[in-house]
Amino acid sequence: MKDLRQRQHWSLETPNFIHDFINKDCQSGRFQGKVVTRFPPEPNGYLHIGHAKSITLNFGTAAKYGGKCNLRFDDTNPAKEEDEYVQSILEDVRWLVEHDNFEVLYASDYFQVMYDHAVELIKLGKAYVDSCSSEEISQMRGAPTAPGLESPWRQRSVAENLELFQAMTEGKFEEGACVLRAKIDMSSPNINLRDPILYRIKKSSHHRTGEKWVVYPMYDWAHGWEDSVEGITHSLCTLEFENHRPLYDWFLDQFPQAHHPQQIEFNKLAITYTMLSKRNLLELVKTGYVDGWSDPRMPTLSGLRRRGYTPSSLRKFAEATGFSKTDGRVDLAMLEFFIREELNKKALRVMAVFDPIKVVLIDYPTAKTEFASVENNPEDQAAGIRQVPFSGELWIDGEDFSETPAKGWFRLAPGTEVRLKGGYFITCREVVKNPDGSIRELRCSYDPQSWGGESPDGRKVKGTIQWVSARHAVEIEARMYDKLFTIENLAAIPEDKHWKDYLNPESLVVKSGYAEPELSQATAGQTYQFLRKAYFVPDSKDFSSNRLVFNRTVTLKDNWNRQKELP
Repeated sequence: MKDLRQRQHWSLETPNFIHDFINKDCQSGRFQGKVVTRFPPEPNGYLHIGHAKSITLNFGTAAKYGGKCNLRFDDTNPAKEEDEYVQSILEDVRWLVEHDNFEVLYASDYFQVMYDHAVELIKLGKAYVDSCSSEEISQMRGAPTAPGLESPWRQRSVAENLELFQAMTEGKFEEGACVLRAKIDMSSPNINLRDPILYRIKKSSHHRTGEKWVVYPMYDWAHGWEDSVEGITHSLCTLEFENHRPLYDWFLDQFPQAHHPQQIEFNKLAITYTMLSKRNLLELVKTGYVDGWSDPRMPTLSGLRRRGYTPSSLRKFAEATGFSKTDGRVDLAMLEFFIREELNKKALRVMAVFDPIKVVLIDYPTAKTEFASVENNPEDQAAGIRQVPFSGELWIDGEDFSETPAKGWFRLAPGTEVRLKGGYFITCREVVKNPDGSIRELRCSYDPQSWGGESPDGRKVKGTIQWVSARHAVEIEARMYDKLFTIENLAAIPEDKHWKDYLNPESLVVKSGYAEPELSQATAGQTYQFLRKAYFVPDSKDFSSNRLVFNRTVTLKDNWNRQKELP
């Protein structure tokens, strides 16, 4: 077993109502002052940013109180679970919490324990085998305003129930033929207490136990026993489990010697323009609309990582959204704020141009090369400077030139002078065009006394533009990722529409361009600010020395048209 204390360099600092509960428990001596939490994902998909909130809460709480947090897979449904998902979850959790000092456990570790307690519940006369169909059981459960109906099999004897449950275990019944139900109260106002199902038959191979089991526990039954066996003190769940808490307590109360954790519920994460349904995300993957679970447009942790988001930015975002008893929707701009704030401090500044226009300095020596000194990051003096090659033929960005500039235009135009960042003052003398009217090149003069961006005569130039030496430039592919959906609230889609109707056709725009040779040395995880463009990161899947592919993490500011409305 690992050391009880969660060794990590971060913890939750913002006070919240959950920690108020824990503080009281620690003061009273409940759980002997220990704090043990768990993060229990189901391995039926990849983790998304909603899980990041739960991970941050559970691991951050454990660290704050010097306790521990278990990673426990809720692998109770073999029909939907795969080892691929297990491995991806392990990778994502280790990445997000930035350590691996936690127990990796599985619900399947406790299948025998759960099964034995189910047998005990039958012997206590508090569980029975029901031979009704799933549709009949659903109908008999009633409604919130009407009591349920007792199953005609509810009064089976203990001996008959034990015999039937054993037959279920041995695979003598087909799937759906019967289930094991708890015998609680069919008139309870809480529908979850109306004889909930404990076990169902699943004749699917389990990714860990293979063909050993034919009956599998439902989550409500498994949840409490997983927590109890592991010695969890505070079982932190999202709000949809609040009405399940009486059932969680009832199951454990039937076994007085069992360890009994405290379940506490908090609000789920909902973000504008973002879908967090694993079922719908899986559909996007299977239909090929996105490039797998790690597509940078996906809200999965692997997708966010590939897009350039950092663990610390996601944790700060998760904590800033707050932990309360009220669900709400968070603006996506809030998530972008935290990654911008971080990248602004550490991203290396480089020059890159899209829609490039050739600039020829007509009076610059043809074979000459100079090196401009450019700061790596003005926000971090320790980042130093780099030397960028400069020659008489340059690429500038298409958006930095206008033949017919509007009032207030301070970039390049015929007859105007601008500053090349770290280089010279240049003036456009001639626009050379191709037969089709497109610009072939701009012929410009330069001021040889203005190297470094200042002129001895003290004249002021308002415009400064980036550039790349044509002789030294490297070709890049920039993937301009944006919101996957055009609708702010995906829960408010009209009945005659489908969520697919709101997929953003411009969620991925690919641009080619030129960049300074610095980018040919890019390494995984290195973040860049393409000057006056956005923040970018090398693509973890497609980047290579022969193909310089960069993903846009986030724009320099929120440029989303917030006036978009439903069609």
